[in-house]
Amino acid sequence: MYRGATLLNLDGKNRLAVPTKYREHLIIESNGAMVITAHPHGCLLLYPKDAWTPIQSKIMQLSSFDKKSSGLQRLLVGYAEDTNIDGAGRLLISQALREFGNLAKTIMFVGQGTHFEIWNQEMWGQEISKINANEDSDLPEELGGFAL
Repeated sequence: MYRGATLLNLDGKNRLAVPTKYREHLIIESNGAMVITAHPHGCLLLYPKDAWTPIQSKIMQLSSFDKKSSGLQRLLVGYAEDTNIDGAGRLLISQALREFGNLAKTIMFVGQGTHFEIWNQEMWGQEISKINANEDSDLPEELGGFAL
């Protein structure tokens, strides 16, 4: 289970160092094989390759004639890139994905259970502000009766 938000810096070669608390597990779980892709909300998604494979399969089963489905296919599969954690625990982020995610030197690396989100630090702050601004909004139906 990947959770927690970590502030990271991209190095001069556009690599991010995977936080050590996740690194060993990712190397054991997936032999360091990862997939990184674009997310409709403007961040990047990082999955262990084995966790990504069934997601890609499901996305590709959608009709390419439906505009929303084909848009998701173009975004999620079209941007998907295989990458590996190197010997120093780093991942390279391509120029296309850096541009999509508007990634600068400082980024947020956010655990989401089975995968990670990679955010531009400023956009992450805006996303959290939106969540805080909606604190009076109703919970999704499936969370009815849920309490913390």
